Amino acid sequence: MTTRRRGVDLIRNPHRNKFTAFSESERAAAMLEGLLPDCVESLDTQLQRVLHQLEQRVSPLEKYQYLSELQDIDQTLFYKLLTSDPARFLPLVYTPTVGEACLQFSHIMRLPKGLYVSINRKGRIREILRNWPERAIRFIVVTSGERILGLGDLGADGMGIPIGKLALYTACAGVPPELSIPIIMDFGTNNEKLLRDPLYTGLRQRRASIAEIDSFVEEFVTSVQDVFPDCCIQFEDWGRSDAFRLLARYRDRVCCFNDDIQGSGAVVLAGILSALRITRGNLRDQTFLFLGAGSAGVGIADLLTQLMITEGSSAQSARERIWLFNRNGLVESNRTDLFDFQRAFAHPHAPTRDFVAAIDSIKPTMILGVSTVAKAFSREVIEAIARFNSHPIVFALSNPTSRSECTAEEAYQWSDGRAVFASGSPFAPVQYGVRRLVPGQCNNMYIFPAMGLAIFATRARLVTDEMFVAAARALAELVRPADLESGLIYPPQSAIFETEMHIARRIAEVIFARGLARVRQPENLTAFIESQVYKPAYRDVAD
Repeated sequence: MTTRRRGVDLIRNPHRNKFTAFSESERAAAMLEGLLPDCVESLDTQLQRVLHQLEQRVSPLEKYQYLSELQDIDQTLFYKLLTSDPARFLPLVYTPTVGEACLQFSHIMRLPKGLYVSINRKGRIREILRNWPERAIRFIVVTSGERILGLGDLGADGMGIPIGKLALYTACAGVPPELSIPIIMDFGTNNEKLLRDPLYTGLRQRRASIAEIDSFVEEFVTSVQDVFPDCCIQFEDWGRSDAFRLLARYRDRVCCFNDDIQGSGAVVLAGILSALRITRGNLRDQTFLFLGAGSAGVGIADLLTQLMITEGSSAQSARERIWLFNRNGLVESNRTDLFDFQRAFAHPHAPTRDFVAAIDSIKPTMILGVSTVAKAFSREVIEAIARFNSHPIVFALSNPTSRSECTAEEAYQWSDGRAVFASGSPFAPVQYGVRRLVPGQCNNMYIFPAMGLAIFATRARLVTDEMFVAAARALAELVRPADLESGLIYPPQSAIFETEMHIARRIAEVIFARGLARVRQPENLTAFIESQVYKPAYRDVAD
């Protein structure tokens, strides 16, 4: 028999706390009299107080900290705020603010959120998972903290990423917040600054070996299946070789995906499809040059290959139109330093370490920055691609803003206003002559919350690349002609919930068509998905 929380225990439960919104009858029944101010307020009145308090904080990081504390106290009010104005508040709980938060995570944390699963606890992961108070967990976002955004190895301070991702699951797509766990898998860190920091909260040791990581992850995945058998695992911000290796190992065994590889790929595909509506080009005629050849770059390239195949290209001809360039130069067939996952895109070409020379030789119609190298798209780079493209497509995708390959203004100015631009972090509109150009934010938040909702509603057994291609097409469908006229190639974030609903339905169609669902297909798929959505509203304490 479950014992209902009462008194102080009820107030301290963020899923159930209503603070001044508890009614008089609820206060009497739940032993709350005297523990709260006498006024009884609505959720909207409480929201006004939160807005007032939030405005007192000056910097984005201060606002992040305030919202983190609010999430610890009253999740309903927290999500009511986020959904009231997504374009305004989501950047405070995720990119770009979460990058700064992760850099200072051990210094600013109050109450711990999620689970810290340390390699020193090997053999005890099931026990640790069972310490979580909820049993019906449907989603885990887990990171090793090794490759956080464009910031690198942040160890246990990378916990801010799974916390933020799951907040977007709920705020953008209505996945119930109590059904998810953010997890940091602490293998140590090679970040010397963290190892010397007396306030660092993670393991003070060097990162584990690949063999140790693989053994521990195997125990973790099997333990999750035992303790939370309906759970989907999202791998997030792992080191690039780990990311591909683990996805390949588990994608056909359990319900899982890697957002850096597949989510990034899908949102970029959507941007490409929208951009081609501006340039009036065909996908099979494009040539792509990536600056960066890690998990994000190759993940995008893999999904792009799949999309080109669906539009009539062979796998070989599709890959031949995709080039990679990393810190050691152009990825070409004579390179001996490549990872296995990069080799499919290593084509015959003379070696070069000059990105501008690579542009002049390959003549791409699009350059995509996933390098985490700030200002890597210099004036010379933009001018080079603009020389032979009437509308050069420039995606500067690295996060946070400080790592972006170029700004929107730079891309527009250096291309004489002709560039079709998108970035990973938000940039303000740019006035170029008489035109007001609106840069798009190529953010995974358009994809992974919808993927989560579709998986949640259908209880999907596996996650496939076909589901991510469907998500990309669905996202591109929502870009209006009026948006394209201003250069915007993604739907406005102000309509994020409607966007996610549309994408979730398209993903669910694939899940049912491929026999991956563990529920019966409903007659009205849209109504079925909407019926699963969490809405931030207070529940009766007796529920």
